Amino acid sequence: MQYVCDASPRLTWFRIETEGEAIRESAGMKHAVEKHFRQAREDAARSWRPPASAPYIEQDIGKADYINRVTPLFLTLRDDDGKARVTAMLPPRGEENPGFRPVIVGEANSDPWPAYGDAIARLAAHFGITLEQARCYPYRRG
Repeated sequence: MQYVCDASPRLTWFRIETEGEAIRESAGMKHAVEKHFRQAREDAARSWRPPASAPYIEQDIGKADYINRVTPLFLTLRDDDGKARVTAMLPPRGEENPGFRPVIVGEANSDPWPAYGDAIARLAAHFGITLEQARCYPYRRG
């Protein structure tokens, strides 16, 4: 995992970088981020086009960087004990993108805003994007 930003003295945002980390996040949070992480990486890999001039042996040079650039950011909010509290999927590079719907959920797809709204606001400020509950929490009932 890669450090992203502090959300409070006791909460920190990290980027999920590997499938193993996504698997552990899914298990600990009782949701399907693992599936979405894997699908996003597979979609990015399928869209990779090596430079036409690249010799066969060099066709994958730059592929990993490309995948990281075009794949959504998967993030986890952790407490001081390392326990996951919130999982977020943001647009690639964390840049505002009107065609991309961020998803932010708590354990078992619960609404994280009541308990972690301030931490989500800090994440939004860090990237300079808007992360509103009505847009980012997909399981709104009512």
